Amino acid sequence: MGTLWKAALFGLVEGITEWLPVSSTGHMILLERWLPMEMTARFWETFLVVIQLGAVAAVVVTRFSELWPLERTGGLHLNRKILALWGKILLACVPAAVLELTVGQYLTALFYRPRCVAAALIAVGALFLLVERVNRRRVPRLTAPEQIDGKRALAIGLFQLLAAAFPGTSRSGATILGALLLGISRPAATSFSFYLAVPVMAGASLWKLLQTGLRFTGEELSLLLMGTVCAFAVSMAVIRGLTGFVRRRDFTAFAVYRIALGLLVLTVLA
Repeated sequence: MGTLWKAALFGLVEGITEWLPVSSTGHMILLERWLPMEMTARFWETFLVVIQLGAVAAVVVTRFSELWPLERTGGLHLNRKILALWGKILLACVPAAVLELTVGQYLTALFYRPRCVAAALIAVGALFLLVERVNRRRVPRLTAPEQIDGKRALAIGLFQLLAAAFPGTSRSGATILGALLLGISRPAATSFSFYLAVPVMAGASLWKLLQTGLRFTGEELSLLLMGTVCAFAVSMAVIRGLTGFVRRRDFTAFAVYRIALGLLVLTVLA
């Protein structure tokens, strides 16, 4: 398979797994072992981060009206509710940003290992099963993202630290799990997870681009473009599909899938 088509496949996997609470990292590890990319280690690391821009763009497109604070009603006005929501989104991003800027590279070197990823897949999957079992006897206290206050937003941000520290946890999985534990409904938890992705993933991608000095060959630029476009296209469908899914179902199926994937990673490594 040509390298360009491999980049497309990685973009498709990124677009699917970034939003489902199943860990894009775990899937990338398996896919890379099955279908290794012919690129330098430096560019491979950059590729995995930068194609997330496509997934972020899908959130901006599908949730634009919920996130854009400017309104044209008799002139140009700021929507205070959306501004307040952005304040809570940015507050929730602070813990992960601090961790990444201080010890992020150390943690990546320490835990970005297939067995660590497999352990995180299984552990968080088990937590999802436990939380969903408990939640069957509970009525969510908050049913909309705008109802989340500053304290809960910061608490969700602290849960997001798990994903920043331990690859395989899943950024969306950690934030959704934290929100569920705080009494937030599945649709609201999922939406807030989408919102958090915009500054977190866009910031990580842009930071990685700056670190590289924006020095890429023509072939590398083609691979980045292909992966990013594919991640965007499939993310559009996944975001809409997951939004409808969580209105009717819980996350048990994803929990079981996580545990099975973790066991598969361990089997492949054996």
